[in-house]
Amino acid sequence: MSDITGGRWYVVQTQVNGEAKAAQNLLRQGYEIYLPRYLKRRRHARKMDFTAKPLFPRYMFVAIDTATQRWRSVQSTVGVSRLVINGDSPAAVPEGVVGALKAREDAKGFVTMDARPGFTPGDKVRVLAGAFMDNAGLFNGMADQDRVSILLEMLGRKVRVLLDADLVAAA
Repeated sequence: MSDITGGRWYVVQTQVNGEAKAAQNLLRQGYEIYLPRYLKRRRHARKMDFTAKPLFPRYMFVAIDTATQRWRSVQSTVGVSRLVINGDSPAAVPEGVVGALKAREDAKGFVTMDARPGFTPGDKVRVLAGAFMDNAGLFNGMADQDRVSILLEMLGRKVRVLLDADLVAAA
């Protein structure tokens, strides 16, 4: 099953924060583009909201039929830094990659990310930020949808601490 109607998908590197400008100009030239985005959780002043961000900052996909379209014009498109090249021709994205990304989109067109950490109880973890930054502990389980329970060694005993899942990484 093909991801697009004609041609293949290729990768375009955009200018810094230039994904929208590159997309607009490539569409204007008649290219089919795919800019996968996700909703990034953002904290500010004890509030949490979500903002749309590119899944691959500075990169997007463009469909090119190399037999009928002039792919070299992509290189000089406003907002584009370069088309990823392999030798003298564009490097094609493996078949099915773009389709797999599109299959993970929700109803609003955002790629959904697996929010649950890949830890099992007893795994060693490290706190990335906050009051317990750089402390090592053991993963205890999920406290709720966004928070994890870890056991930290404090004052000679293990203390259960609840932290946001994005503040914990494998040790």
